[in-house]
Amino acid sequence: MLNIVLVEPEIPNNTGNIGRLCVGTENRLHLIKPYGFEITDKNLKRSGLDYWVHLDWKEYDNVAQWIAQLSDKSRVFLMSSHAEKSIYEADFQDEDWLVFGKESVGLNKEVLDQFENHLTIPMSNLIRSYNIANSVAFVVGEAKRQLYYKKS
Repeated sequence: MLNIVLVEPEIPNNTGNIGRLCVGTENRLHLIKPYGFEITDKNLKRSGLDYWVHLDWKEYDNVAQWIAQLSDKSRVFLMSSHAEKSIYEADFQDEDWLVFGKESVGLNKEVLDQFENHLTIPMSNLIRSYNIANSVAFVVGEAKRQLYYKKS
């Protein structure tokens, strides 16, 4: 199981889609407040469909509360379009933490400065970033691929 972390998600449809992805890929979702929506938001539930009840998820009041419960910060991977290392260069392990920032600005410098593992998803220079739900799918797909082949 991987730990998918959304720091201050703003768009309920994206969070709902990511929740659905977590159910389908058997990963845990961690949500860090403040949100740009209410968990009861109809858009969140519409995007997550009826899968939300099966979602293994936790929420935190702030980044500090989430960091306080980490046992190994070396297994935390922060996604940033400014990182130099690609997700394809990482060596993912079971129970890793994959961290994504808010849709409008990504992860702030304060969060980035607390961890060493910064990763990017390779993309054309014609765009600034991918949609967060797509980004999570890219990274989860690569991590699960690696975990699957390590077992084979």
